[in-house]
Amino acid sequence: MDRSVELVASPRAPHFVGDGFRVHNFIPSGFRLDMQRMDPFILMDYNSKYYFEPSDKPRGVGVHPHRGFETVTIAYKGRVAHHDSSGGGGIIGEGDVQWMTAASGVLHKEYHEEEWSKAGGEFQMVQLWVNLPKKYKMSAPKYQAIKYENIRRVSLPDNGGQIEVIAGEYQNGKGVASTFSPIHMYNARLKKGGKAKFNFPSNYNTVLLVLEGSISINETEKVATDHLALMTNDGESFEVRAEENALVLVLSGEPLNEPIVAQGPFVMNTKQELLQAFNDFKEGKFGSLV
Repeated sequence: MDRSVELVASPRAPHFVGDGFRVHNFIPSGFRLDMQRMDPFILMDYNSKYYFEPSDKPRGVGVHPHRGFETVTIAYKGRVAHHDSSGGGGIIGEGDVQWMTAASGVLHKEYHEEEWSKAGGEFQMVQLWVNLPKKYKMSAPKYQAIKYENIRRVSLPDNGGQIEVIAGEYQNGKGVASTFSPIHMYNARLKKGGKAKFNFPSNYNTVLLVLEGSISINETEKVATDHLALMTNDGESFEVRAEENALVLVLSGEPLNEPIVAQGPFVMNTKQELLQAFNDFKEGKFGSLV
């Protein structure tokens, strides 16, 4: 049975996270795009294309904690430098993906990369929060720095484009990212008229974010640039066609179906665990970062 489109969401009014990320918040944003409905994808901030003027002082977000989930940053335009309290850090360049497992807790900061900031330019990124199963929430933090050249690519029929597999599998291509629950994450780069077929278990929560161009889903539902399509959990397969050259982020994941108790930078299973996270942070148990 074909999977249908439940809704197409237009971008909400943008707001700044720190002074370096001008984002539209798609998840959570309303009862059909809340954390429970979108589980395991519990947050999606989309920095649509935005020009930053040159600056000698890199813009960004200062030191902040995370516990209980993973952050996934996908860079489409621009460059970001990041550091954390466990000694990790690096540069996320165009096409790269940074997959940070905060788990038991880290302090983190992220800024426009210094040389990029001095030059200025167009900036476009997506940051996702991926929930962790209860048994992994207090595991050790880790990083996966995924370079663009190491992302697996699968060519589409009739020279219609390609699928970049970040996590999960697409046809014979397997993503390099390791995940704690079943997740598929792709960039679909489609040429005008190009088609891509997708097939996920019907219980997997599935969304498509159009970053460039426009698409149709199952030849009926049109989705424009900077819009998000939520798929109904009523089938497994659907087809995407590029109405013009298009870039689409495709996400599909098995819901954890565990309690979600979230506040600010912490996502846990119970109120007590949430209070413990705030106490641990206040007591300096997340380490130090300047």
